[in-house]
Amino acid sequence: MLAIRPNCEQCGTSLPNTSTEAMICSFECTYCKDCVTLFEDVCPSCGGNFHPRPIRPGVMVVKYPVSQKRVYQPKDTTVIQKMKDEYANLKPEIR
Repeated sequence: MLAIRPNCEQCGTSLPNTSTEAMICSFECTYCKDCVTLFEDVCPSCGGNFHPRPIRPGVMVVKYPVSQKRVYQPKDTTVIQKMKDEYANLKPEIR
């Protein structure tokens, strides 16, 4: 089950469960749309691609709460550039 992390790992912007700005990769690295644009759709943590994070329905949040733990691990611009250089021209299915 997704943790539904509450913020962008790069810039720290709050991304509550209802946010339509939240993007995740297959490992649930969580970033805002602005940072995903900066990364050119290449996750700087794992090299994966991004998709909009689903919104957990309010009635299910009561039963399955979303994470309150903020993950803030901004990547150095050299790490971001290395991932973009390595993966940007490769489709996600062949990375």
